[in-house]
Amino acid sequence: MIITIETHSFNVKTKGNCDIIDITNAVEKIVQENHFIEGNALIFVAGSTAAITTIEYEPGLIKDYPKLFDKIIPESESYHHNFTWHDGNGHSHLRAALQKSSLSVPFKNSKLLLGTWQQIILVDFDNRSRNREVIVQLTGIKETE
Repeated sequence: MIITIETHSFNVKTKGNCDIIDITNAVEKIVQENHFIEGNALIFVAGSTAAITTIEYEPGLIKDYPKLFDKIIPESESYHHNFTWHDGNGHSHLRAALQKSSLSVPFKNSKLLLGTWQQIILVDFDNRSRNREVIVQLTGIKETE
C-alpha cells in the first residue's frame, strides 16, 4: 500500500460581508477525479479574512451564522487594525482567526465522511468581494491501475 499526497486548488468568487458558500461538492469532486479511495482531505482557504468550517447549509443557519458573529465581533467596534491600515476590516481578521482557515475531513470509497446534514463551507468575512483560493490537500490511498 502506497500513501499518496497531492495538492489541488480551486477559486471561489465571494461577495464578502460574511458570504457563506457551500464547497462540499467541489472538494468531493477533487477526491473522485484524482482517484483517491481512502484518506483525509485538508481544506484550507488562503487569506486572513476567510474561514472554513462545517454547518447544515440551510436558509435559517445562513441567516443565523452572520448574526452570531455580529454579536461576538461587531463590525462597528473600534479596532486597532483599522487605525493602522484604514481598510475597515479589523473585525474580518478577528472573525476569521476565531473560525480558523482549515478543516480536515476523512473520506472512504471516494466519498467524504460527513454527517447527513453537514456541508463544508467557505465564509468570507472581509468587507468587500474577493476571489478566494481554496487549497485541498489529499493524503491517502489511490485506485490501483
